[in-house]
Amino acid sequence: MSRGPLQVIGQSLRRVDGRAKVTGQTRFADDLALPRMLHMRLLRSSVPHARIVDIDTSAAERAPGVKLVLTGAAFPIPFGILPVSQDEHALCTDRVRFVGDPVAAVVATDEWAAEEALGLIRVTYEPLPTIADPEEALAHPEPRIHSYGEEGNIHKRVAFDFGDVEAGFAAAEQVFEDLFYYAGSTHLPLEQHATLATLDPDGKLVVYSCTQTPHYLHRALARVLQLPAAHIRVVATPNGGGFGGKSDPFNHEIVCARAAMLLGRPVKICLSREEVFYCHRGRHPVLMRLRTGVRRDGTITAMELHTLLDGGAYGSYGVASTFYTGALQTVTYRVPAYRFRGCRVFTNKPPCGPKRGHGTPQPRFAQEVQLDKIAEALGLCPAELRLRQLMPPHALTANWLRVGTIGLAECIRKVVEGSGFRERHRRLPRGRGLGLACSAYLCGAGLPIYWNDMPHSGVQLRLDRSGEVVAFCGATEIGQGSDHVLAACIAEVLGLMPHEVRVVTGDTALGPVDLGSYSSRVTLMMGHAAIAAAERARTLVAEGAAARLGVPAGRLVFAGGRVFDAEEPQRGLSFAEAVAAAEARHGTLGTVGSYWPPPAAGRYKGAGVGPSPAYSYSAAVVEVEVDVDTGWVRVVRVHIAHDIGRCINPVLARGQVEGSVYMALGEALMEEQAFRRLPSRLSAALVHKQPSMLEYKSPTCLEMPEVVTYLVEQPEPAGPFGAKEVGQGPLLPIPPAVANAVYDAVGVRIDELPITPDKVLRALQERARNPRRGRVGPESFPHIEWPRVVRVPTPGEAGEAAAMPSPGAEVRP
Repeated sequence: MSRGPLQVIGQSLRRVDGRAKVTGQTRFADDLALPRMLHMRLLRSSVPHARIVDIDTSAAERAPGVKLVLTGAAFPIPFGILPVSQDEHALCTDRVRFVGDPVAAVVATDEWAAEEALGLIRVTYEPLPTIADPEEALAHPEPRIHSYGEEGNIHKRVAFDFGDVEAGFAAAEQVFEDLFYYAGSTHLPLEQHATLATLDPDGKLVVYSCTQTPHYLHRALARVLQLPAAHIRVVATPNGGGFGGKSDPFNHEIVCARAAMLLGRPVKICLSREEVFYCHRGRHPVLMRLRTGVRRDGTITAMELHTLLDGGAYGSYGVASTFYTGALQTVTYRVPAYRFRGCRVFTNKPPCGPKRGHGTPQPRFAQEVQLDKIAEALGLCPAELRLRQLMPPHALTANWLRVGTIGLAECIRKVVEGSGFRERHRRLPRGRGLGLACSAYLCGAGLPIYWNDMPHSGVQLRLDRSGEVVAFCGATEIGQGSDHVLAACIAEVLGLMPHEVRVVTGDTALGPVDLGSYSSRVTLMMGHAAIAAAERARTLVAEGAAARLGVPAGRLVFAGGRVFDAEEPQRGLSFAEAVAAAEARHGTLGTVGSYWPPPAAGRYKGAGVGPSPAYSYSAAVVEVEVDVDTGWVRVVRVHIAHDIGRCINPVLARGQVEGSVYMALGEALMEEQAFRRLPSRLSAALVHKQPSMLEYKSPTCLEMPEVVTYLVEQPEPAGPFGAKEVGQGPLLPIPPAVANAVYDAVGVRIDELPITPDKVLRALQERARNPRRGRVGPESFPHIEWPRVVRVPTPGEAGEAAAMPSPGAEVRP
């Protein structure tokens, strides 16, 4: 069968859910309502760290409209997203660990009655010392926030040497060492968390929730509620933004489900904006020490990175986050020897987790700012420094990550040429500057959260004699356009338009398992599964059409809603007629497709974090204006290029790039999860300074600059139709590019984020006193006892070839 030129892929088509969203017909979780529905509110801890001595709920139980009051006694079984971090309870059982930890729930006839009843609950706390930051966590092993993990309040430590690092530094002609800090930030989705739980007519549990990971929520519900998994249905409603903040199973989802089971009535909760800040799971604050050895021409000989993560009160994705702060430093530039040390600690703050780019924006900021310093010290153009030592395609990195295609060189050339970087860098008037930075990101994690040999994504198709094609998949639409990608991949194979494919996604009862919308995995993994299912359907339809037309099936073309003879195009059937012929020949038509990523190249413990079927690449030039009197930084223009492999829909892709730029500018210039506390370590303090959208500053349309986007297409064999991710990677180069642009504008280094006016003024004042100085950033890295170092030979030392596996829709491990 001939496929011919692509008809759908690469076209700027209206997304399949676009009409519903712009007309207000999309029903988000808080839009749902059922007969006899009750409402739930959660009582949250007002202290950061304490034992729960007593909870008196008697007055609340007697309050008007109250139907049920729950405490931690109803939830003895812990849960968590990672198998190694099952450390949360739906309601706290014996201890609270941060201000906002839920301790009780009230279900009532309406939200106001539930809220009133919360005020009647009396909780007696025995305060415990508060661990406020990583330095305190390292210095005070007692009291332990959790009994698991490593000693004291250390959650996870890792130590790796890839290759002969000391020999690499000995070969360097200059060694640069810097300290950097990247503040924590939160996701700020437009939609708050909301859940509705009910029992279906058979008495089985149904949970509607704005989750990014219905499969993992399904697992957590089965575990905590002790129900057979087959008796639970999770429906991931359309999300009004996720960005990683809805990737964990959450307390309110589980409590809501238990309440619905106990009462036999639908129960709903929608969190307030303040509660979303306490759910958090956002960007880890990370302190970094980066040391890089280079030759005089800028060639890297060795690199050493130490990271210290403030994990907050619970594990969340923290073990993976720790590895990710060091895993991807090697996939952009050739690093022949690499040393990584990472440590995550528990503190009495809302738990951190995955936020757009998960664990990688922080070290990317450090690496790209340090490269700017290296270029200046060696008298090199920052663009040329990078272009000279890009990681070659189809190669293995020092830490055994398999790189496929890499379009970073073209990305750099695009933004350099478009911005006039070579002509204008270091030549603009004082107060105006340009900064360059690059990055890389995953196209899906190579291993599932719960290790197994099952597919990471599955798609099921149903075709019937009407010509209707319905695609079922567990993937979750969180605003990124995954429903459109699913429809587009199927439509391309079957010769249809995307709006002719009905998609049913995010429902654990209807679609095959997809692991969720995280790590930019959906386009690649779901896309391959969709293509596999569509190609099988195409074969069945072609056999029926070939018999009806009397032509070989191999000569048939699927295009324009028809199935026709390539040699005599007028001889053919409508798609519906062809499906009817196939149904008459084969019976009811249904096909499936699955996707497994290729096996990881590394065989050391810890090699499971970082491998991906492919990596995307980005480069950005940011132009800024800096007011030397106020320290105010205004971003004038952003030129950004993204190696997308092949673009499935240019309009959606550009939207993802610009959304990444917007979020990155917020982190670069203003966003920070700030906390305040009273002097006593036993005080009821350590609370958000800014738990609302009034105080937590993020960019508005007034701060958003012009964004010039270049989509660099170099089809990736491991991607569906050659596509790579675009949802997260474009965020990474923006913060370091802003920092480098500020230096170009006024000659001061701000080695920590966010870059606020007071920091710029402080650096300018320091530089005025001493022209050799002019820097704001961390001054020291605390002493950490690292575990035994894992010494891993590089692929070159091991004599390993960098052969790539054959790409395909079903690459088994």
